Amino acid sequence: MEIQDTYKTLAQPSEETLFKEKNSKFFGYAFPVSSEDEVKEHLEQIKKQHHSARHWCYAYQLGTETITYRANDDGEPNNSAGMPIYGQIQSFEVTNVLVVVVRYFGGVKLGVGGLISAYKTSAQLSLEASKIIERIITNNYLIVFDYKNMNKVMRIIKEKQLDVINQKLELHCELTIAVRKKDAEAIFNLFDTLFEVTIKQL
Repeated sequence: MEIQDTYKTLAQPSEETLFKEKNSKFFGYAFPVSSEDEVKEHLEQIKKQHHSARHWCYAYQLGTETITYRANDDGEPNNSAGMPIYGQIQSFEVTNVLVVVVRYFGGVKLGVGGLISAYKTSAQLSLEASKIIERIITNNYLIVFDYKNMNKVMRIIKEKQLDVINQKLELHCELTIAVRKKDAEAIFNLFDTLFEVTIKQL
């Protein structure tokens, strides 16, 4: 079975999108996020920007192997807002993403079906307005060795074109490398078999 080691996310926040339905206005936004704290920051920002709106509905998904997600209807009928937004995150197959739809009520009730459709469309527009990029999932390893073994470690790093994220090269050396997930086991074994070199996953 081939290891899935890429994921799709957003390159940067989307442009604001606007969808209108029976006088209600739906403003859509999509953001790349990497933590729940970032989600909170964006939500606070949008609530300030649209302080007179009626609803700030959103959904987010975080993670690549272990997924965390949340869908929030923010006062709209159950599952009429957050889940349709989350459904779009799933259909675009993106992660580490927050989509917020802000609704200004226009005086005409849309009914649950109308709301589902409007929130779904608004989320779709905001994701279509985003630049979606593919990222590689990596495993990070710490390699520990004495300075005298530097050459053999560096030879593998050069040959395999590995990314060194961090290095402390003194008498006692430590390197942190990022390895593409599907190559991780092979690379781990290469270092693991070296004499007087230890490697461990971070």
